[in-house]
Amino acid sequence: MAHQSALIAEDIESYLQSHAAKGLLRFITCGSVDDGKSTLIGRLLYDSKMIFDDQLSALAGDSKKFGTTGGELDLALLVDGLAAEREQGITIDVAYRFFSTDRRKFIVADTPGHEQYTRNMATGASMADLAIVIVDARKGILTQTRRHSMIVSMLGVKRVVLAVNKMDMVIYDEKVFRRIEKDYAEIAAAFGLKDVLAIPVSALRGDNVTALSENTPWYEGPSLLEHLETVEIHGQDSSLPFRMPVQWVNRPNADFRGFAGRIASGAVAPGTRVKILPSGKLSSVARIVTYDGDLEESTAGQSVTLTLADEVDVSRGDVIAAADAPCEIADQFETRIIWMSEKPMVASRQYLLQSGTARSICTPAKPKYRIDMQTLEHEVCKTLAMNEIGVCDIALDRKIAFEPYALNRTLGAFILIDRLTHETVAAGMITHALRRSQNVHLQDLSVDQAARAAIKGQKPCTIWMTGLSGAGKSTIANVVEKKLNAMAKHTVLLDGDNLRHGLNKDLGFTEQDRAENIRRVAEVAKLMMEAGLIALVSFISPFRAEREMARELIGEGRFIEVFVDTPLQEAEARDVKGLYKKARAGEIPNFTGISSPYEAPENPELRLETVGQSPEELAEEILEFLMNRDFLSR
Repeated sequence: MAHQSALIAEDIESYLQSHAAKGLLRFITCGSVDDGKSTLIGRLLYDSKMIFDDQLSALAGDSKKFGTTGGELDLALLVDGLAAEREQGITIDVAYRFFSTDRRKFIVADTPGHEQYTRNMATGASMADLAIVIVDARKGILTQTRRHSMIVSMLGVKRVVLAVNKMDMVIYDEKVFRRIEKDYAEIAAAFGLKDVLAIPVSALRGDNVTALSENTPWYEGPSLLEHLETVEIHGQDSSLPFRMPVQWVNRPNADFRGFAGRIASGAVAPGTRVKILPSGKLSSVARIVTYDGDLEESTAGQSVTLTLADEVDVSRGDVIAAADAPCEIADQFETRIIWMSEKPMVASRQYLLQSGTARSICTPAKPKYRIDMQTLEHEVCKTLAMNEIGVCDIALDRKIAFEPYALNRTLGAFILIDRLTHETVAAGMITHALRRSQNVHLQDLSVDQAARAAIKGQKPCTIWMTGLSGAGKSTIANVVEKKLNAMAKHTVLLDGDNLRHGLNKDLGFTEQDRAENIRRVAEVAKLMMEAGLIALVSFISPFRAEREMARELIGEGRFIEVFVDTPLQEAEARDVKGLYKKARAGEIPNFTGISSPYEAPENPELRLETVGQSPEELAEEILEFLMNRDFLSR
């Protein structure tokens, strides 16, 4: 490897010292597929002489086998490491590469151009200081250019280079460049991107990549590399208030208790007064502990362990903040969301939210709007599909410490995770807390659930009966309630059809409406339990995610899932209401078992096989279960 610095050969220690003192710029390349992102990075690596001799030899062989440059070195192959990428000539994953010059160190993320891999691009942009948005001079601004630019803006990347690539393919025509520059200026203004530099380049030929080209005498700006070497880097601002999310509670022995994490902003020193959020407990920093010894001060970006002067309760996910300028806490927010899953977002379905080190259960509302990538207009919608970007309110099951993403990337960003598959389905940014989350507080009540249940001689619970339409849920629930009533027990029966005549009459049968249907009935069942009642719920509730949400809301041990297990052919043969016949004829869309799936419980508390057993017999199974679990006094 022939690096630009001669110090490598002459004085390696001096070189290493100078290398350690260089600033680091993290940047991302993005744009539509086949715009030349990988070739541009390859050109930077090649011209910066950051390629070993054996890599050059391998590149020469790979260029003959996989290359698209007619036998010349295909510099894109330096970055496209995955076999599938080489065969298809595209980038699928995010490829990170390190290189340096005498003036600066760089980490570059080469991200995919294909629309289905937009989530990978968002991952790369989340840590970038600068974005190179690449546009093919022959094609101009495309939908994916707009999408990537918006994501760059959302993720707080302040500096953008518009690299108009393949200028050699348009004979270095200045008019082509100026037209694209003008078109992108309108997009940048719409997204609030103020620091944009347009550079005409040919990654394949090297024009204006590391040095200015004679082919573009009309361009008077810096080369791409010169700009990357000199652009101002805004690091973490130590003048901001101190915040450190707690990653780990360090207890190596009984004499030491420290709280480890990476400082998100500000500075801290022994004696600094701090507030633990969301609890609000106050203390002061006793020590700043690192592997190399205690520090007198620590600033943003450093990973440290803090010990506190007082015995206060601190857990993973809490935030240690400056006592005189703490961040906010809330449990309801307006957010911007980039949906990443092939399955659309389901409003009212519960997801796991990971924000920094804090994890909570998140319920998104119906999106306020999504953004059309062609017109940039706001569109009314009920859901977000893969790669769509929208604004959506969310509610959490507990308060978290936060700051708007525009102020603090660490405390303002989050991801959403599917609770069943553990797939990361979305990335989001907090815009602000909703006012109602600050104005509404839980009221302490003198009479609680236990007191209400005691005078009834029973333990409140929810018997959640799920199964296909026609399985016999309502029939069995009626028999159970009659038997409980005869035993002088206090009950309420919540039937799916009945509630759709009142509380849920505004809901249809889409996946989103079904999720909201179950959320509402779960809240009602919880209220009935607060009154000390035994709630019987008879709902098809076809999706495991919503039943799991109901279990979480009502509480483990109080939620009794009863699977009324009736084969589809048996339920269809009964067809008391004639619904299956209409569904088969296409008159009822989204009908469970026909045009919409039913996800059977995997581990229900009770499984009732209805074929060959009467409702009376099945009801007795439920009563026996309640007796054995002490929900009923014998």
